Formats: sequence, C-alpha cells, structure tokens
Amino acid sequence: MKISHLLSTLLLTLLSFSSFSQTQDSLWIVENFHKIERMVPMRDGVKLHTSIYVPNDTLEQHPFLIVRTPYASFPYGENQFSSRYLVRHQRYYMREGYIIVHQDVRGRWMSEGEFEDVRPFKPNKKGTETDEASDTYDLIDWLLKSIPHNNGRASVQGISYPGFYATMAALSNHPALKAVSPQAPVTEWFLGDDFHHNGALMVMDAFGFFSGFGQPRPKPTTIGPKPFNYHSSDSYQFFLKAGAIKNLNTLYLHDSIAYWKELFNHPNYDDWWKARNTRNFVTNMKPATLIVGGLFDAEDCYGAWRLYEAIEKKGKNDSRLVMGPWSHGQW
Repeated sequence: MKISHLLSTLLLTLLSFSSFSQTQDSLWIVENFHKIERMVPMRDGVKLHTSIYVPNDTLEQHPFLIVRTPYASFPYGENQFSSRYLVRHQRYYMREGYIIVHQDVRGRWMSEGEFEDVRPFKPNKKGTETDEASDTYDLIDWLLKSIPHNNGRASVQGISYPGFYATMAALSNHPALKAVSPQAPVTEWFLGDDFHHNGALMVMDAFGFFSGFGQPRPKPTTIGPKPFNYHSSDSYQFFLKAGAIKNLNTLYLHDSIAYWKELFNHPNYDDWWKARNTRNFVTNMKPATLIVGGLFDAEDCYGAWRLYEAIEKKGKNDSRLVMGPWSHGQW
C-alpha cells in the first residue's frame, strides 16, 4: 500500500473514531445530566438568566464550573442542551461530574438590568451597589444554597470577553471560589486589546464588533441583533466610501451605539479608561489563576501577557500562564 493511501486510511479512521466518540459522549451526557434554567437574584433585585447542567448522580458531591457571558447562554429551554457540551472539549468536564453553569451577564440576552461594556470594578461597594464581581459573588452564593449535592467549591472560566468576567469573578473573593481561568481575556481596551493598539483606534475592528454587538436591547430576549449590512465584500472600499470617521456613527449607526460614542468621547487615556483597566485591581485576588493566550491572537494577546504580569507583581495567589501557537481561542 502506498504511503499516501495509508495516511488517507488512517485519517479517515481517526475522523470516524472521533465522530463516534463525540456521539457516545453526547448520548452519555443527555442520559446522565438534566438542565434547569433559573432567574438568579442579585443584591439589588435584578435577576440574571442562568442555565445549569446538573449531574443525575446524587451519590457524590459535585463542584461548579461557571461561565458568565455577554454572548448568550443558548440554547434557551430546559429541554435544549448546548452543542458546546455535547461535542466540544467541555464534555470532558461533564464526564468528571462538574455542575456546569452558564449565565447571561446583566443586561444581555435573557437577563434583566442594564448592560455596560467592561463595567468598572468598584473596590469599595456599599449596600446594594453592584459590579461584575458582586454579580459573580451573588451567583455563587445562590448556587451553593439552591443546587443540591454540590461540594461547596466553584471555578470560573471564559475566553475573550467571558475572560474579562472570569477576572472579575476572581475579584469577588468568594470563599467558595477556588480557581479562575481568564483565557484571551479582555483586559485593557485602550492600550492593547481589541479596539486600541498602543492607543491607536482600530476602526475596522471596533466598527465590525459594535455595529452588531452594541445594538441596544430594551428588554430580555432570545433573539440576537441583526448583523450590520455592509453592502460590500470589500472592507477597504466600505471605509473609503464612508469618508470621515464621524460618518460611521451618523450615517450607518444612526447614533444608536452607546459604547461607540464613548470611544470618541475618550480619545486619550483618561480616568474613564483607567477605571476599565482590570490590571489596576488585582492586588487581593485569592483564587488560583490559570491565564491562557495565543501567540497568533490578533485580539487579546496583550491581555493574557499583561494580566499575568500584573497578578504576579500585585497578587498573592497561585497564578500560572500558558501561551501557545494559537489564534484567538484556538486552544
């Protein structure tokens, strides 16, 4: 048999085995887990939509693995299982018996409240004041009290924007939170991540993201925003035709995207941006931290390196960094 034929046969065998393995995992998960959805109350009364995949096994006590996201904890419905848990790497966590928790952050998708991009951390919260750290704290508290057969231990992970929420979770310092993993984490949107590189606005990237993601959501919904119609497959031609940068807002966004306007209200690195630099607040983190990033990540390579650097300088927890030859989230 020729080498090429041998390699082709081997590849087909591996693909077939992989498909079979995923099918077997999917069947096992559906048979051994059940899904519940709850509106979890925060300290100020706002309720956040939360999907929870619970092991049917009641003989053991299970830890929580939490992802908080602005990108939807879909599919919605207790009879609908997410494909990310049936065929992607998350299925291995389910094999290990984790209680999987997915929450829409405040003001996104099916959660109540008002959304704010990279909402600043408030070190000295009082009463019912909230931030993403307190929302995580309140979620963990609710889970410990409401989901039976848990072992009192929780972890939070997230990639990209959910990586920002993983960092915020660490700042909650809930005693049950033992580990966090911010992966390609949004860390500093002015100095290096996503929309500014060394302070220079990356117009195409910012417009491409916020023209869809930034659309207002007046009330909870399961329906996402309509993608922006460029009427062109050539980005260069689109931006050339748009002309002056202010036209992007007035002619195409119709002055409707709140964060897009903030980008231009704060062209310099002022206090508004400093309040949204998560590295300024990592002094008292307690959970063990695993930061992951990709060397070919055009979006958030900066955040992975610099967040780890800040934690090593300021933090007192056990932290680790993993970097590899990956694009955004490719690992």
